[in-house]
Amino acid sequence: MSPRKPIDMLLADAAVRLGRLSPVEAWAEMRAGAILVDTRSPDQRQAQGYLPGSVHHPLSTLLWRLDPDCPTSNEKIPLDARVILICREGYSSVLAAAQLQEIGFEDATDVIGGVEDWKKAGLPVLRQANEPVVEQDEAVAR
Repeated sequence: MSPRKPIDMLLADAAVRLGRLSPVEAWAEMRAGAILVDTRSPDQRQAQGYLPGSVHHPLSTLLWRLDPDCPTSNEKIPLDARVILICREGYSSVLAAAQLQEIGFEDATDVIGGVEDWKKAGLPVLRQANEPVVEQDEAVAR
């Protein structure tokens, strides 16, 4: 039997392997082609807002929806894609990103501080999922 690992140790071990990103780094990588996967529940997304350009796969179904060998109706993300997970506060996404690496997404990571820190960084958040994004530079020019 393996020795017990407290959750804090699991989180720390996973975080070291991932090379986690700040919200600003994640936004820049996303704009350069990385795929941002929002793992929050529909209720959390409605309460906190929607992240423009993100793909939504709730944590409870994430591994099945992304595993290319698992038959699901959603479009599959290639195993060699840069996948960045984001959750509410940056805890559950750490473990989920580590699991994604184990099923073959070698370039998976997550966002430190989750959507809470994303919002604190002043990055775009939509009130509705289909709302158009207005870039900060464009909003100032209007």
